Amino acid sequence: MNMGLGFRTPHHIAILRMRASVQRLVVLHVLKGLDSGRMPWLSPPRGITNRSALRPIRELIMATEGDEKTLYNDQPPTDGGDDEPEILAALGYKQELKRNRSLFTLLFQSLAIAALPFGEGGPLLSAIYGGGQLSIFVGWIIILFLASSVAVSLAEIASRYPTSAGPYYWSYQLADGPTRTLLSFINGWVWLIGNWTITLSVNFGLASLITATAAIYHPHFEAEPWQLLLIFYAILLASFVICTLGNRFLPMVDIVCAGWTAISIFVICIALSVKAASGRHSASYTLGHYETSLSGWGGFTFFIGLLPAAYTFSAIGMISVMAEEVHDPTIKVPQAIALSVPVLWFFGLFFVIPICATLPPLLDITDAPGAQALPYIFHTVMGSPGGGLGLMFLVLAITMFCSISITVAASRTTWAFARDDAVPLSRVWSKVSPGLGVPVWALVLVTVVQMLLGLINLGSTSAFTAFVSVGVQALQVSYGIPIALSLFHKRTQVSQARWKLPWLAGIVANVVALCWIGFEVVLFSMPTALPVDKTTMNYASVVLMGFMAIAAAWYVVYARKAYRGPPASDGLYF
Repeated sequence: MNMGLGFRTPHHIAILRMRASVQRLVVLHVLKGLDSGRMPWLSPPRGITNRSALRPIRELIMATEGDEKTLYNDQPPTDGGDDEPEILAALGYKQELKRNRSLFTLLFQSLAIAALPFGEGGPLLSAIYGGGQLSIFVGWIIILFLASSVAVSLAEIASRYPTSAGPYYWSYQLADGPTRTLLSFINGWVWLIGNWTITLSVNFGLASLITATAAIYHPHFEAEPWQLLLIFYAILLASFVICTLGNRFLPMVDIVCAGWTAISIFVICIALSVKAASGRHSASYTLGHYETSLSGWGGFTFFIGLLPAAYTFSAIGMISVMAEEVHDPTIKVPQAIALSVPVLWFFGLFFVIPICATLPPLLDITDAPGAQALPYIFHTVMGSPGGGLGLMFLVLAITMFCSISITVAASRTTWAFARDDAVPLSRVWSKVSPGLGVPVWALVLVTVVQMLLGLINLGSTSAFTAFVSVGVQALQVSYGIPIALSLFHKRTQVSQARWKLPWLAGIVANVVALCWIGFEVVLFSMPTALPVDKTTMNYASVVLMGFMAIAAAWYVVYARKAYRGPPASDGLYF
């Protein structure tokens, strides 16, 4: 347990508050007795009033607890945000970021990160190869339960340890023995890689959607790799500027994004359902059509179709890194994580069902420009380039909002890991700009890493699939380690969290979450269709292992001596 200068565990804080409360009650009783004249033996000399004589005592109490009115009315002091630096100190850190977010802005940010029309629509081609309507609709229902298990499992741990450090901090606190430091380092790098690459997948996906949207008006247009790269770089720079200079406006951006997303989904639902230029399918066809001939995977085809839904819900844990920027994080962070899944799933029904009901022939969709199915579907179903462009504009705006929100989350992850001296040049990346209130250099690093990884597209047309896959794989592994540790230790830590599941429900959720995470890692290693060649191969495992090789080299050269893990803490228990 860290007992350094200025550190107090929640147990110590509770004892100090109890002692202070008793002292205040005694002094309060004395003060009231003096004012009422019921204690003449304590009265001051003649000519000096009771209030004058006891003013120093009153001022001392008011300085630590509240104003004079609070003392005389026996009202407890209001509990605002004054205790939050103290709570963060109990976790081993000091308050550096501004707490300017609420439950709703946190929930809206998680929905912005998921970016439903992009999350489901960006990799939708995988669901087309994965069988079509059955995989899209039934897969969306199945993922609700699987993603909910992961979400509530993470929410419990986030309630016990509400810090921006996230899963690698949780792993350190939940593990024991000499291996906890190494385990924390490994999970920290996996978590960092997941944040970087899932952010990259959003920004690169936005660039791909833009070029595919251009093909609505120019059917024979196909962007060269260098053109796609330049569009990608422009998106990165725009997100960097907004996240750096507009931090105080970002909660409002998340609110606008949530409203825009809800309106866009209903507009898309109505437009596709009413227009249906390529025809409407029967209810049985809409919800049950299953085509196994496109992917080459045979009976495994259905699981390939789960990829878009799984990708949509993959980043639900990223919102945990905002714990040091929200008030009352022991409740609001887990609530935002747990609520994001059912809210997202509900709105998703209004997106996937109209698409399933109006899908053009699946074989035609596989030839969509830029390997992006959504612009082609909108264009075909709306029956005109203008109609397709109008719907795609809504999706592109949502994806840009997502780019901003997910870049913020990735930068906080980078800053938190650097704060614990786990990455090269940690002192640079862990600095928070006093004027801007954001870790500017962490934002720079996130942007530069994406720019470098984007160069992969110059040599492989399946770069987007690789970015999506490695992002999901890394995030899921980083989720799985603390969940497994918590379950291994019989959930003794999370059982004391402020937000927690009943004992049996918690065990079931943890087991289901770990099984799904294990299957998901395998699923996202597979190519979408068979056979494959060097340009269509899924290179996610290669990218992930490359990053881990860099992390291993850094550990051998420096971190094994310098990295001591995050501060040890008992967490916050109630």
